[in-house]
Amino acid sequence: MLFLFISNTDIARVPGLSAAGANADVLPYTSPADADVIRFGRPLSIDCFPMDPDGRPTPAIITRAAVTIADIPICVVRSGSMMAPSAPYVEICSSPGGDPRIAASVGEAKKIFDVASSFAGNFTKDSDNVMLAESIPGGTTTALLVLRVLGYDCMVSSASGSNPIALKESIWRGASARLGIETGGFRNDPLRAISEFGDPMQAAVLGFIAGSKKRTGIVLAGGTQMLAVAACLRAMGCEREITVATTRYVVNDQTASFTELAQRLRVETYSAPLDFSQSPYKGLRDYEDGFVKEGVGAGGAVLYASRQGVGANEVVARTNELYAEIVESYPPK
Repeated sequence: MLFLFISNTDIARVPGLSAAGANADVLPYTSPADADVIRFGRPLSIDCFPMDPDGRPTPAIITRAAVTIADIPICVVRSGSMMAPSAPYVEICSSPGGDPRIAASVGEAKKIFDVASSFAGNFTKDSDNVMLAESIPGGTTTALLVLRVLGYDCMVSSASGSNPIALKESIWRGASARLGIETGGFRNDPLRAISEFGDPMQAAVLGFIAGSKKRTGIVLAGGTQMLAVAACLRAMGCEREITVATTRYVVNDQTASFTELAQRLRVETYSAPLDFSQSPYKGLRDYEDGFVKEGVGAGGAVLYASRQGVGANEVVARTNELYAEIVESYPPK
């Protein structure tokens, strides 16, 4: 089963930081809309399809394509989203993360961890494999902060065509200065790292893995955001086999440290071989130029589909079809 954890964090409100949070007015709708797209093919809580002004759609469209043609079962988990989705969901937490430059960003991290752990214990008792995905604007930045305080001097990816590294570094300096700590300051305390610097999704996914049955195979569907969760697992002393499934766009991102960090964390990786270079739609072709890259479990959904005998080329073809339907249903204004 594919579990989609939807969350928000106030750090996404920083101008220029998050492509998904470029418009602060629609920020609360972003992750619930992603959940709706996967379940229904369209958002129900907002009258527009989640894409940027240049027509680049949410990667939820890729996940939706894989879900529909490979018949992938999904469960939406609300873990700190500003709004609930219209899609059916399980709620772990409804409070979004705060700005770690000002105060602890996830004050209830331990509670979220415990609730998610209990949920997983019940849900995975008969499951051989689960896939955990995320949708959280600004999540790469909270991932960077958590990785830094755990001791990893690295850089994360970005949904933007140009990774705002200087801005992310500025946020790291502001957040670390609040507590007067440096890289590695919470090396042995991952829950404190999430509580002070992270986001609710991290606490929920970490708790879910901790509470899942040991024989259950775990795939983290995401890029550097899920590597931050893996880093928390290793800091807890967990040596469980973990696969992080992403897209080749993240793996090939020269501004990020995905491959190096995955090796340091001793996790297996999967790179979805998506190729939109021949798409008739510029919004999808732009993925080839480093825009969007990953999110909403896109890479993991392609992996899941491949295990069902569905190739990445079939997912790409279905994504093109879905985009055509979107353009027809939501014409430019």
